[in-house]
Amino acid sequence: MPFAIFNNQYQAKYQPVCRFRTFCKIWPLLIFFTAFLCGCKSRKVATPTPQMDAETEYWVRVLLLNDVNACTLKTTAAFTVADSQKQNSKTRIDRVNVPLEVSVSAGEITIGGESATSDQVIISPNEPHIFNLNGADYRGSLKLILNSDANSFDAINHVPLEPYLAGVVGAEMPHYWEPEALKAQAIASRTYCLYIKKRFGQRRNWDVRRTQAHQVYQGINGESVQIWRAVNQTEGRVLTCIQPDGSEDIFPTYYSSTCGGHTENSSDVFGDSFEPLVGVPCSYCRDVARQSCFFWPAVQFDQSNITDKLLQRYPNLKPLGQITNISAAGQSNYGEFTRVTKVKLLGSTGKSDFLKAEDFRLTMDPTGLKLKSTICQIVKEGDKWVFLSGRGYGHGVGMCQCGAEGMARQNKTAEQILAHYYPGSKIVGLYRNE
Repeated sequence: MPFAIFNNQYQAKYQPVCRFRTFCKIWPLLIFFTAFLCGCKSRKVATPTPQMDAETEYWVRVLLLNDVNACTLKTTAAFTVADSQKQNSKTRIDRVNVPLEVSVSAGEITIGGESATSDQVIISPNEPHIFNLNGADYRGSLKLILNSDANSFDAINHVPLEPYLAGVVGAEMPHYWEPEALKAQAIASRTYCLYIKKRFGQRRNWDVRRTQAHQVYQGINGESVQIWRAVNQTEGRVLTCIQPDGSEDIFPTYYSSTCGGHTENSSDVFGDSFEPLVGVPCSYCRDVARQSCFFWPAVQFDQSNITDKLLQRYPNLKPLGQITNISAAGQSNYGEFTRVTKVKLLGSTGKSDFLKAEDFRLTMDPTGLKLKSTICQIVKEGDKWVFLSGRGYGHGVGMCQCGAEGMARQNKTAEQILAHYYPGSKIVGLYRNE
């Protein structure tokens, strides 16, 4: 699952380690020519939003804000506020380039001090169909839904699929990486989004979160010329595989930063068993990933802290009492290293239980920035548990992003990259006119 971090952290993480000296010699010239050609402007691409007439199935509902009681909205064009449950119920607002407070007052959503007509409203800016929410620019429209407590609301970005991807690919992968790696990322991200939308979207008011819980989405701030080129050149392309019932359909194209030398079977991490989600060797990420991400330093947690975090997230573990022992109950052995896939927890009451290693990792470190993967050794030192010999970054299932860049540097195409990390998959066109 795509648990990538934001783009500024990615750029620091993915700095190539083998070209530093050459870069130091030429960077003054690069800065001069970049400033000369680009006029020192940012890399935002604020062109009119494409695909606004796309069919509903090719739109994505992104949860931007959850259970908030206020936010700030601004647009560069007039917009309409419509009751999402009634037709022909629209109000035009011409307050352009003016920050408007959106809040809840007396159980109603208010926009710029004016009460909305419903507990579900859609804010639709005119062309270029861009709005600014809490300082970040997004394409498409904004839906506000009052929660059942009548004291908070959710903010959901309704955006066409391809513009959505332009805000994802640049957040999940540095925009200056090889074009074929960016194209592979675009196809994987498009497939993953549609799979999550299809499987879970019907049961809730949104399809995906904007965070690494699904895949990071930064809106226009994630866009660049290179990113749009990768999205456009792969427009409508998705990955499919043979399903358990014999049909052909999309599957969850998980990906993560750095596999450490071998990707992992999805069945051991997420519990699903699609044919392309099997572990494959990867010799490509080592020369791309930052050294501190390929090999990461020891991480330690107090025994009491581990118990508190586990019991808070998994109340069913309370019969164990205090956690007194943690051991690897399942491992994938790749010769040079092993990845822990399951941990056994022993409690002070004498009872024990098991957790998937990835669930344990993210319980201990929800950010994933310290305990970077489950490729490590678990050692107890006094009242602390230490995770040693760490290697890789992320869950390790599906495409290794640093590996994709490494393959692209060796002149592999996006198709070859995807075939390597999702063996047995097939690339097909999504749109009917393809």
